[in-house]
Amino acid sequence: MLKFVKKIALFVGLAVSVAAFGKAAVAETSVVGASGYDLVSYHQDGGPVRGNGNFTFNHNGTDYLFSSKENADQFAAAPEKYLPAYGGYCAYGVKFGKKFIADPEAWKVVDGTLYLNLDEKVQALWVKDIPTYINEANAEWVSIENTPASEL
Repeated sequence: MLKFVKKIALFVGLAVSVAAFGKAAVAETSVVGASGYDLVSYHQDGGPVRGNGNFTFNHNGTDYLFSSKENADQFAAAPEKYLPAYGGYCAYGVKFGKKFIADPEAWKVVDGTLYLNLDEKVQALWVKDIPTYINEANAEWVSIENTPASEL
């Protein structure tokens, strides 16, 4: 009987070790918003800068990086003020019912709202009639907001 108990104890010990090792070996994943750019910096002189892992804030499951504690605190106090329109997708693409990943360096703040575009070429088209394109994108966003980009 003693041999049996020792074998069970050894088995349980190994199972706990494997479970603990397996758990430690699995890294958590995170989603970084705005390609790691500091969203508050878009509204400051000098324009956007990259954030870093020292100053982060998680909003609705997305981690946002900031270049300073002050910027992270500003975002934390009023995220809606700094989040880009259309979930950060290309503003020009949304007007066509599409969700294209935007370039964080193709941007414009209009009436306090950050808009991103696919790239500089698309942005050159978008700036030709921003008010009309924003109205069209706003109308389209209502129907595509909860649809995955791959289904559009």
